[in-house]
Amino acid sequence: MKTIILAGGTGTRLWPLSRTYFPKQFLRLKGMEHSMFQLTYQRALKLGDPRDIYIVTNRDYKFLIAGQIAELGIVPIEENILLEPQARNTLPAIYYAVRQMRKTGEDRVAVFPSDHIIGRSDEFVASIKKHQALADEYIVTFGITPTAPETGYGYIQPGEPLSYGFKAKSFREKPDHETAKKYVEAGYLWNSGMFLFKTDLFAQEMDKYASHIVCAFDEATSIEECFERIEPLSIDYGIMEKSDRVAVLPFDIDWNDMGGFAAFYDNYNSKKDENGNITFGHEILIDARNNVVYTDSDKAVGIVGVKDLVIVDQKDALLVCNKEDAPRVKDIVDRLKAVNDPRADYHVTCYRPWGSFTVLEEGMFYKIKRLTVQPGKRLSYQMHYHRHEHWIVVHGTANVVLNDVDHLITNGQSMYIPIGAKHRLENPGKMLLEVIEVQIGNYFDEDDIVRFEDDFKRC
Repeated sequence: MKTIILAGGTGTRLWPLSRTYFPKQFLRLKGMEHSMFQLTYQRALKLGDPRDIYIVTNRDYKFLIAGQIAELGIVPIEENILLEPQARNTLPAIYYAVRQMRKTGEDRVAVFPSDHIIGRSDEFVASIKKHQALADEYIVTFGITPTAPETGYGYIQPGEPLSYGFKAKSFREKPDHETAKKYVEAGYLWNSGMFLFKTDLFAQEMDKYASHIVCAFDEATSIEECFERIEPLSIDYGIMEKSDRVAVLPFDIDWNDMGGFAAFYDNYNSKKDENGNITFGHEILIDARNNVVYTDSDKAVGIVGVKDLVIVDQKDALLVCNKEDAPRVKDIVDRLKAVNDPRADYHVTCYRPWGSFTVLEEGMFYKIKRLTVQPGKRLSYQMHYHRHEHWIVVHGTANVVLNDVDHLITNGQSMYIPIGAKHRLENPGKMLLEVIEVQIGNYFDEDDIVRFEDDFKRC
């Protein structure tokens, strides 16, 4: 069986934990050994080997995905990482992967979003294997047995019983609370956004109900042109609500789509104290109930006399809101983007194919970063027009190429990089290289980089 993992979302409802260029699916949240993407990839491995796993994402996440797969001890298969030129919702993304898969023959395919947490993963995978024959006749969606009248999920109404599961009678949008109660009482299921089908059946339904997408792929001369011609469309609107060949397979599992802070709160039930609070740092709570407090520092945080709050303290951003208003966090991101505030898109620590950098301090004419370079990796051969740089090695051994001349430096040694000089930082050793970079100048944005050579084919 093959698997499609959808990994292109930006997760704006979990800001400031989730940012555009390092969104929620790649975060290793406190208390979790792996990211949600890695957990999804591990589930996919239980259905097939790495050659059977296709990942659809955007171009900015290619190296994040490859790096996180490598962390699992698996060599990433580059041709199975499919890059969308533009976000076009789930149906074009899934069809993109299906077309690639059909080049090697027909097969059953499971589709998993990369931001779901499934507590009983082995049970879930075993049930998919047991009931996979249902996908020979139907596009199967997985319905989750509700635990409460949740307003943050869509619902599926089961219809005619099948040998396994039911024909899907109708799909319902996210309801208000009273409607959600009626759905739960009537036996509706949560719409999980996970699917199982045969590639030829899916292609047939695409021809019937989404032929404009098929034509775009058939006629375009490049994937860029193809996606330019396609309007955003979800698989629910495009296929599931129209096709008469849709089945729903109920699952009673520990499932969470981590769509926002309400789901975040539910995911950590085991961490709740006697007053329903979830804390991750050094918090002191007095007469406080049902709060989420998540900090990434050692500061003491005092919480007195409040309830139902979400408090997220990051090095560069602080969020305080009522849990019921948490979906509106995306409006904060929209406002930050409107004024080109980088905190909408970037964490203090930014990840690159060679490692990462963390901004430690910055002022009008200087910026200080901590660079970490993975063993055997190197930055691009580059220059800057607006800043000098000073590199100080604090751990490991660095090879600095300065105007085509190699300089090997180690702990406590440094190298000055003048404006306009060609330079490159390499880690030739077997340990992580850590460097403090001091930039002096009057412009520090990442677009002041002229690359002459790059291992990762960046412009």
